[in-house]
Amino acid sequence: MSLKNMKWFLLAGLAVLALAACQPQTVEVTRVVTETVTETVVEEVPVEVEVPVEVTRVVTETVVEEAMEEAALGSEDRPIQVLFVPSVDADVIVSGGEILADALNGATGFFYEVSVPTSYAATIEAICASPDDTMAFIPALGYVLANERCGVQVGNAAVRFGLPWYAAQIVVRADSGIESLEDLNGLSWAVPSVTSTSGFLFPSAMFSDMGLEPGEIVEAGGHTGAMLAVYNGDVDFATGFFSPPLLPDRPWEYGIDDPEIWRDADAPAERTEAGRVFVAGGPDEGGYRILDSRAGAAETAPDIFEATTILALTDQIPNDTVSFGSEFPLGQAQEIISALEAYASSDECQEPAEGVVTLCSDEFYNWTGAAPVSDSFFDPVRFLIEALGYTEEDILNQ
Repeated sequence: MSLKNMKWFLLAGLAVLALAACQPQTVEVTRVVTETVTETVVEEVPVEVEVPVEVTRVVTETVVEEAMEEAALGSEDRPIQVLFVPSVDADVIVSGGEILADALNGATGFFYEVSVPTSYAATIEAICASPDDTMAFIPALGYVLANERCGVQVGNAAVRFGLPWYAAQIVVRADSGIESLEDLNGLSWAVPSVTSTSGFLFPSAMFSDMGLEPGEIVEAGGHTGAMLAVYNGDVDFATGFFSPPLLPDRPWEYGIDDPEIWRDADAPAERTEAGRVFVAGGPDEGGYRILDSRAGAAETAPDIFEATTILALTDQIPNDTVSFGSEFPLGQAQEIISALEAYASSDECQEPAEGVVTLCSDEFYNWTGAAPVSDSFFDPVRFLIEALGYTEEDILNQ
């Protein structure tokens, strides 16, 4: 092959290579191979001599590449991960969570996968480990810790009967002889979890400020469990969330009304088949509706309101949140925020069929609505953590 022909051949191969590079899946790779062949060269003398000659040839190979495309977030192949902290019975959460997932699917078209990590700490670990596809229903403390650790962003905060706040209640047996907070020194204490905002953090701040040092701390696995622990006499006192009772004629006022103002009706607390606890027929009949954490235990212990009493309340606490991983798509988060707000105030959530538990049920999270909030809404929790001198490790590793 002449030098001129060889150059032309090489240029043609390069042109083929350039065209092939434009294809997304099939790539032609040109490689140059140098081989040694033997040609016969005839000299002027009548003697044939075999001379090694290097010949370059162009070889074109085809390589097939598979384009792997990730499934879209919210599709059946990649559902949005929805986490719930284990603050109440896990079976109740899973059941109500699935109903919520179906409702959000109908409103947004996205698919969801519900799970309940083993603890508050595990919930924070999970949303931080998968920030682009995870949302979580976490209380104020959990949100603050997750925001600090990995940039988790708040979407909605719960609204319960028009209030964006709740408190913690300290509950004792009515026959315990405990009459003041000072009497709690050295006594055994049941908490939902040592990472619970209302069940542990705010009561701890109250006790620390008063110089109180409770004795053994027992984790009961949820607010209902903590209330049952004191009811059964397994501990001396317990803490859990407090939502004000509904009154027949006006809103309950923090710092003015007794936490158990319903006792004025001189009637027993009764749980309905729908899981609600009324005194003297409910607010629309001149009675009361009880909303504190003992309501979830009333099915197991119908007389829990007669057997126990609220000793004191803590300061007000921002309501729990639904929050999103730091890399969760903003547009999808906004769709979910709007859909959740509509669902929480709907009859589907507020008035479920008999035996059906929803996000709005007393046994679950007892939401009556949801409202968008900003990160600054949780600054009181941050200030409290700083005042106590707590670190994340202090809170999550207790």
